[in-house]
Amino acid sequence: MAELCRLLNIHALRTTVYHPQTDRLVERFNRTLKSMLRKFVEEDPRGWDKMLPALLFAVREVPQASTGFSPFELLYGRQPRGILDLLREDWEGQESRVMGTVPYVLQLRERLQKLGEFARTNLLQAQETQARYYDRGTKLRTFEPGDRVLLLLPSQESKLLAKWQGPFEVVRRVGPVDYEVRLTGRKKGLQIYHVNLLKKWKVQEGLVIDPSPPDEDLGPSAADPPPDQPATLGEELSPGQKDELSRLVQKYAHVLSSQPGRTRGISHHISTLPGQRVRDQHRPLPRKMWGLVERELQAMLEMGVIEESRSEWRSPIVLVPKPDGTMRFCIDFRKVNAISRFDAYPMPRVDELLERLGKARYLSTLDLTKGYWQIPLTPTSKEKTAFPTPFGLYQFITMPFGLHGAAATFQRLVDRLLRPHQLYATAYIDDIVVYSQTWPEHLQHLEAVLKALEDANLTANPGKCHLGRREVTYLGYTVGRGTLRPLVDKVQALQEWKRPKTKKQIRQFLGLAGYYCRFIPDFSTLATPLSDLTQKSMPTKVQWTPECEEAFHTLKQRLVKEPVLFPPDFAKDFILQTDASERGLGAVLAQEVDGEEHPVLYMSRKLFPREQRYSTIEKEALAVKWATDALRYYLLGSHFRLVTDHAPLRWLHSMKDTNPRIMRWYLSLQPYDFEVAHRLGKTHMNANF
Repeated sequence: MAELCRLLNIHALRTTVYHPQTDRLVERFNRTLKSMLRKFVEEDPRGWDKMLPALLFAVREVPQASTGFSPFELLYGRQPRGILDLLREDWEGQESRVMGTVPYVLQLRERLQKLGEFARTNLLQAQETQARYYDRGTKLRTFEPGDRVLLLLPSQESKLLAKWQGPFEVVRRVGPVDYEVRLTGRKKGLQIYHVNLLKKWKVQEGLVIDPSPPDEDLGPSAADPPPDQPATLGEELSPGQKDELSRLVQKYAHVLSSQPGRTRGISHHISTLPGQRVRDQHRPLPRKMWGLVERELQAMLEMGVIEESRSEWRSPIVLVPKPDGTMRFCIDFRKVNAISRFDAYPMPRVDELLERLGKARYLSTLDLTKGYWQIPLTPTSKEKTAFPTPFGLYQFITMPFGLHGAAATFQRLVDRLLRPHQLYATAYIDDIVVYSQTWPEHLQHLEAVLKALEDANLTANPGKCHLGRREVTYLGYTVGRGTLRPLVDKVQALQEWKRPKTKKQIRQFLGLAGYYCRFIPDFSTLATPLSDLTQKSMPTKVQWTPECEEAFHTLKQRLVKEPVLFPPDFAKDFILQTDASERGLGAVLAQEVDGEEHPVLYMSRKLFPREQRYSTIEKEALAVKWATDALRYYLLGSHFRLVTDHAPLRWLHSMKDTNPRIMRWYLSLQPYDFEVAHRLGKTHMNANF
C-alpha cells in the first residue's frame, strides 16, 4: 500500500479515532454520499449496498463544481461511458475507433496535463469564491498582551461538550491567528490557542449607551422638572374664544397637572405560570451613575410609583441617553416578557384614526402625564417588577414601561373611558384627540372628555396639551384643515440623513421614509435598489452604486415637495387607479371634489421574482387584485370606478375564461361593486410608474 501511494503521489494522513475534524473532505464526501443514497434507495432502503456501486459510478461521471471536470475524466483522461452513452451508441450504430498504443499514450499524457492545469485553475477560482463568501460574515480580531479573554474549552460534565470559560490573560501573540494564554489554576500554565477559540471578556455594567434615536416608549424620567408652560391655545382663535377656553382650562386645572394621577378603573396584571420567576444577574453600576439613580428613586418614591421590595424576582437597570445628554432610567423586562402571557387586545390603526380627524375644523390634543404610572399593578404583579440598585431592591406599585402587555392595558383603559365620547374623541394609547366642526360643539366635547378624565382620576400634562387649534401634530402627521401632511421635523431629518454605509443604516432610513410611503406614489419601486441591499445574501457593508444614490436622493426629494393627502368621504364614490411596471405595482385611492381628483392615499409594492415573469395583462390584473384586497376597508360595500391605462382590462369580464390565473383573481373581485374606465398612459400620472 505504501508503494502504491508513492507511485500515485498520495500522502496518507493518520487521523485520531472519533475526531472527524481531521478527515476534512472525506467526512464532507461521506455526508454528501449518504444524502444521495437516501434518495437513490427510497423504494428499497435495505438494498442500499447493492446500489452503492451504481451510485458511485454516477457520481464520478458528473463534472465537479470546483474543478469543472468529472473525477473519472481527471483520472483516466477521457469521458466516461455511462448507461445513457451506451444506449446512444447502440441506437446511432456508432463504430468504435481504433488507435495505436503509442499515439494513445501520447494523447493521454497531453490530455491529462491540460486537464490538470484547467482543473487547478478552476479549483483556485472556486476557493477564492468560497473564501469571499465565508469572509462576508467574518471580521479580523486581534488581542493585545494583558487582555482578558474567554476560552471555548470542554466542559467538566462531558468532554464532548464545550462552553466559554474564564476569564484568562493573553500573554503574547505567536502567529497571525494564534495566541499564548495563561490558564490560572490549571496544570498547563501557558497554552497556545487559535483566535476562533477566544472571545474578549467584557465586564457587564448597568449602563447601556444606545446611539439610535431616543424612543419615547422607553418611558418618562421621574426626575424631569415639571413643565412651566400652560396648555397651548389655538393662535387663530378670537379673543372671546380664548377667554372661553381659558375658563375651561381653569375649571379643570387639577386635571391638567404635571403630577400623575392614579386611576381606579383598571389595574395591570402580569400573568405567569406557577413556579416561574426571573432572577437576572446583577450588573454593577458605574460609580458616577449612582447620583442619577438615587435622584430617580427618590422622585419615584415621592410620587408613590415604587416601594422597597423583598421579592424573589430581579430585572436589571438600563440607563439610556436622552437628547439633552442626560440619562433615562429604565428597567430591562425582556426576560419577564418572555415568560408572561401576551395580551391580544387590538390596537387602533393609525390610518383609521387620522381619517376621523380629516374634516374637523377644531382640534385639541391631550397627553396624559406619565400615562403608564397612572395605572396600578395588581398585588401579585408588584413583586415581578423588582429591580436592584446600589441602594437596595425596589418594586413598582404602578405599571412600569417596558412590559409587553402595558400598551394593551392602557389602550383598554382609554377605549373604555372614551366609549361614550367616540363620536368626537379618540386615542392612541396616551395621546387623546378631540375633534369638532363648530366652536360651541368643541367646547362641549372638550369639557366632556376632561370630565371623564376627572372621574377616572387621570391627569394630562398641560405643557404637552394643544387646545382649540385648526392644525395639530398627531402620531407623526400634521392633520387639520381637511388635509394630511408629513411632519416637518421628520422630513427635515430625512433631508439631513447621511448616505448609509451598512444594512442597519439602510433599514433605519427606509423605516422612517416608509412611515410616509402613503405620500409617495411609487415608493416601493423607487426604494427597490436600497431594499435589495438589505437582503440576507448581501454584505453587511453595502456596495453603493449610482442607482442607489439616485434612489436615495429621489426619496428625500419626494417628501420635500410637501405632499398633501385628503381625508376620505365615505358618502362619495371612490376612484381606484392602478398600474404595473416590470418591477412593481402601484395604486392611488382618490375622490372627486369640485370636479378635481384629490388623492386619499398612495400604495406600491415590489413584484416577486415569479410575478416579474407574468405577462403584461397578468401584471395589470394583479395590480387590480392586490389594490382591492389592500383597500378592502374603503371599497367593500361602496361603488367605485377602477381606472387603468391598460385597455384590455376593460374586457376583464370576458377575458376570465381564457386565463386560469385571471379567472381566480376575477372571482375574488365579485364582492366589489365597480366599473372599469380606461385612461391613456400620459394622463394616468398618479399611479403610473
